[in-house]
Amino acid sequence: MAISENEKKIVISGKEKPRIGVYICHCGMNIAGVVDPKKLAEYAKSLPGVVLAKDYKFMCSDNGQQLIKEDIEAGLINRVVVAACSPRMHEPTFRLVCKEAGLNQFLFEQANIREHATWVNMYEPEGAEKISKDHIRMAVAKVRELKPLDVQKVRVEPACLIIGAGIAGMNSALDLAKEGYKVYLVESSPTIGGHMAQLDKTFPTMDCSACILTPRMVDVGREKNIELLTYSEVVDVEGYVGNFEVTIMKKPHYVDQEKCTGCGACVETCPVTCGNEFDLGMATRKAIYIPFPQAVPGQYTIDMEKCIKCGICARPEVCEPGAIKYDDKPEYIKVKVGTIIVATGWDLYDPIELKQYGYGRLPNVITGLQMERLLSSFGPVLGKPVRPSDLKAPHSIAFLQCVGSRYFREGGNKYCSRVCCMYATKQARQYKEKHPEADVYIFYMDIRAFGKGYEEFYESASENFGINYIRGRIAEVYENNDHDIIIRAEDTLLQTLIELKVDMLVLSCGLVPRANSDEIASLLSIQKSGDGFFMEAHPKLKPVDTLTDGIFVAGVAQGPKDIPDTVAQAKGAASSAAALMSQGEVEIEPYYAIVIDHLCSGCKTCQSLCPFGAIDFDEFKKVAIVNPALCKGCGTCVAACPSGAMIQNHFATYQLNAMINVALKRPTVENGGK
Repeated sequence: MAISENEKKIVISGKEKPRIGVYICHCGMNIAGVVDPKKLAEYAKSLPGVVLAKDYKFMCSDNGQQLIKEDIEAGLINRVVVAACSPRMHEPTFRLVCKEAGLNQFLFEQANIREHATWVNMYEPEGAEKISKDHIRMAVAKVRELKPLDVQKVRVEPACLIIGAGIAGMNSALDLAKEGYKVYLVESSPTIGGHMAQLDKTFPTMDCSACILTPRMVDVGREKNIELLTYSEVVDVEGYVGNFEVTIMKKPHYVDQEKCTGCGACVETCPVTCGNEFDLGMATRKAIYIPFPQAVPGQYTIDMEKCIKCGICARPEVCEPGAIKYDDKPEYIKVKVGTIIVATGWDLYDPIELKQYGYGRLPNVITGLQMERLLSSFGPVLGKPVRPSDLKAPHSIAFLQCVGSRYFREGGNKYCSRVCCMYATKQARQYKEKHPEADVYIFYMDIRAFGKGYEEFYESASENFGINYIRGRIAEVYENNDHDIIIRAEDTLLQTLIELKVDMLVLSCGLVPRANSDEIASLLSIQKSGDGFFMEAHPKLKPVDTLTDGIFVAGVAQGPKDIPDTVAQAKGAASSAAALMSQGEVEIEPYYAIVIDHLCSGCKTCQSLCPFGAIDFDEFKKVAIVNPALCKGCGTCVAACPSGAMIQNHFATYQLNAMINVALKRPTVENGGK
């Protein structure tokens, strides 16, 4: 049965009485091996509004798609239901089929009879068939009520904001800058480099961390397409994908960054000495400082909380360029970007909560990151580790693994931090290289050497360097009168209790989300997973995307990982951002809420509850206004609206009620009844 071109226009607009085509996929044996697709097709034909039903081995194949196209083009149907796998897998595929055939792509519904029926009822075919029929019946009921929707397009600003200038942020920035995009690289500390700048060597190759990182930092500082905003913070983000308006606060350095030559004369005359955060309090710095010798930028900053404003550094004979600015004030700048990459990095787990290990109470118990600074050639002891109590080189060192990771009963976290086993092995090997006569022990429950070359690195540490691995968790730590550390533990392989005296204990602490991650999540309207790290849109298919379009995550901000994986993910985030910006414009799916003005009471309940900041308020009309580009269709406003003024496109109340009614086998209400 063919129809005229005029009739086709009516079909495309969706105004004609629904004529539904139902297509049952065999999905090989995933569906057909449990239920009979032909039987389901016969059942579908009996449903109201269904004019044809077909089955095919693979509906997502070219031949399967062609079946649907031919029926639409012939004018046989004006609504489509595909009963197959998850919509997450192939809804875009079938929507495109509808679009190419001239039918509005949103007059389509997919029934998931694989994951929701056959896969979970593989050994109960009768139950699987019943559930499959339920899903098909509900999909048909909903598709009868669907209305044509239009995709909106918005222009994309060809610029990217990157929050965090560690190894992840720097790599993303360089990749985007080389493609010609403007990059605003924001870092909260006075220098770029992140935690990698604190490391001495990297596993498993034992390359010098500074030798890898410093050229990268210099490249970032020189790149003309990167605007480097150190000692700065993002304080406000408005807008939507392609059109984010970001307010950045540049904190006062109290030193003119343009005039400062980085000569260091001011440091020599500064009378104030305080703890150096970069060296984790194990070394000192002056009130005017740069964090470390290779810092980029290389200009100085005054710590006003420590400065006594003596004025010595401002004297002309000390600072010839006249760069000191005691009256420096915060500066706020606004930038417009199309995409945002979050690369805020990590904090080290604070083991002070685990009292049994003595951290903060016993001077010779330190963290792995403190050990890293002791081993560093530009660290507080120039790469010759000493124990804090007497500044003597330890003759015996013990490392304890999984401090704060895989250990949640007493304040730790459930997840593995991935890097701790390897950095402890690296540090143990480094110390043995310098002190072959020293005894080094590593207490562990499991060694996780997951990366390329990591297993060989671990085996070499034990076989070639004589590092002693003891399987067991330390139960108690205390010290004797000489500040030696006494460890009581169990060797679970030998099934014996042991007591061991060492000069120093290193706690291999795990990685935790940054302390300000809640603020970042709130600013950007992105989500966090149960472990506190930023959540990706899909762990397999969209590992760098977030659920907020145009915002991506990279590095440890998304979850614990080593340097190679961090760099790889940073490049993935840059590639995703570039792919979006290169289009010039982006499509926004019309699954947003709309307001019925005459029903809106102006209570602003929806505005206060919207997690994406998508709702404004018209003070003149006294009604809510939804920004389609910001709205993600979560439905919070619809559920909360006391006057029923909110309607969710494609998931309107009457559409969902139609599904509920047939699911419960209630009499259906025709013509979109509520």
